[in-house]
Amino acid sequence: MNNPPVTPADIKHAIRNVPDFPKPGIQFKDITPVLADARLFAGSIDLLTQNFAPGSVDAVIGIDARGFIFAAAAALKLNAGFIPIRKKGKLPYKTHEQDYDLEYGQATVAMHVDALKPGARVLLIDDLLATGGTAAAAIALMKKLHANILGVSFLIELKFLDGRKKLKGHPIRSIVDY
Repeated sequence: MNNPPVTPADIKHAIRNVPDFPKPGIQFKDITPVLADARLFAGSIDLLTQNFAPGSVDAVIGIDARGFIFAAAAALKLNAGFIPIRKKGKLPYKTHEQDYDLEYGQATVAMHVDALKPGARVLLIDDLLATGGTAAAAIALMKKLHANILGVSFLIELKFLDGRKKLKGHPIRSIVDY
């Protein structure tokens, strides 16, 4: 007997809230229960890639670290390559780097200079859209390589942080909203 398709409500129900992690006042959205359930994990990949057919994307870009999980699985499903965007100093070859603001300070993400050919059709996937800084930095890196950004997909969006404002001009999809 076939299981019914996974819905955003199924995924939201499985996401665990962990209060005061990593610091007091933060309600951490723990996705490990989604990953541990094969049906929910596969369903989350289906939802993240819903608007794309195999062969329609050249590469799926994943952001360090949880974004790698979803982006790599999506790349397999879409018959596309997987490209990591990592924290500064974690990639072994020449990189483009992009700084972005954190609540208290700055961080830097990097991508290999030869990761994409100009005009490559790409989909950016990450686990969480919060303030939008990391995703905006990832988009800036993709633009440096002249990528054709087809979409940006997130498993979770914290709408109250208004991260979409930093990603204007790109089709954004989130599966679960808080």
